[in-house]
Amino acid sequence: MHKPISITAVASISPLGKSLQEVWHAYQNSDHCFVEKQFTGNPVSVAELPPEASEEIERLRGSDAKYKALDRTVLYAIYASRRAVEQAQWTPSDNFGVNIGSSRGATGVFEHHYETFLKKGKANTLSSPTTTLGNLSSWVAHDLQTQGPDVSHSITCSTALHAVLNGVAWLQSGMCNKFLVGGSEAPLTAFTVAQMQALKIYSKHKLEGSLSTETNYPCRALDFNKRHNTMVLGEAASMACLESGAKDHALAFITGYGYATEILEHNISISSDAKCFQRSMTMALGEMHPNDIDAIVMHAPGTIKGDKSEWNAIKLVFSDHLPVLTSNKWKIGHSFGASGLLSLELAVLMLQYQEFIHVPYYKQADPKRLKNIMVNAVGFGGNAVSLVISK
Repeated sequence: MHKPISITAVASISPLGKSLQEVWHAYQNSDHCFVEKQFTGNPVSVAELPPEASEEIERLRGSDAKYKALDRTVLYAIYASRRAVEQAQWTPSDNFGVNIGSSRGATGVFEHHYETFLKKGKANTLSSPTTTLGNLSSWVAHDLQTQGPDVSHSITCSTALHAVLNGVAWLQSGMCNKFLVGGSEAPLTAFTVAQMQALKIYSKHKLEGSLSTETNYPCRALDFNKRHNTMVLGEAASMACLESGAKDHALAFITGYGYATEILEHNISISSDAKCFQRSMTMALGEMHPNDIDAIVMHAPGTIKGDKSEWNAIKLVFSDHLPVLTSNKWKIGHSFGASGLLSLELAVLMLQYQEFIHVPYYKQADPKRLKNIMVNAVGFGGNAVSLVISK
């Protein structure tokens, strides 16, 4: 790191709620956020926004005539970005940069327009501008009235942490001194669920009422003995405000970052010992000793190979200095491009409250301290990112 990078705000809208207070309160219990939803006549576990959060999104849609045609992915991004910038006390005159990504982009709107095209043989007028990936950052920049750089990108499930890397690069270069970064995803559509089921990675667990018991977790992230894939989709947007230098009001600091890409064997491949994670974690450590890392928020999507390969990589990198491990996908599922920032949010909250959030069925002792936490994310094809954030 050339100079310190401060995280001066984090904000999200997710199955956990719409404020940091709601999010932290939700993490205090061992209940998951999954419900069963019908897709093509079959019940599937998903993690939706709570009703109050969905109502906020619909109020946002109705607040401006231009927002009525926007996908929920864009509205989630606008909502979470407003909360983050308000928390950081940024103003349009700061001309901060914006980099928000998504794995799928405007999923619901795209599917709606394509269905109309198949039926009528012609596209609706606004089908193109409302389905482009640039929708995310451009609408957020418009809403916040910033004149800074505006970037959108998609690197599957590591999208949000790649946004953090981009923000760090802009800040380190001196081309900006403030950057809003994050990811947004609204993937709860029949076609998206069907795609994950076709890959045979979606959970087949049937919910037994609403009780979260040892056996009633549809997503078994960090269960390294599971015999079935248990990934579950969730929807969310999460944002962070980054500032150059060590700010007194910082929630946490980015003290290390790493990235790596594996050579593909097939479209969703990752090696059994996740070489991409080995490289990204080693790079993120830099001159730090492995013993300096107190906890790792794993990517752990709930698949057999995904969880186990990351675990193998951690053992190889940290050897006899294994940190405690956690994830939030057992609780809120996998939100694709937004998931990395939700993991970063969890890490920031654990540093702020000095409390480690356990995975209910993965038994560990509490860490002796919480000063440095590593956050991992990886996308299809082995695009890994690792960050170290510190108190």
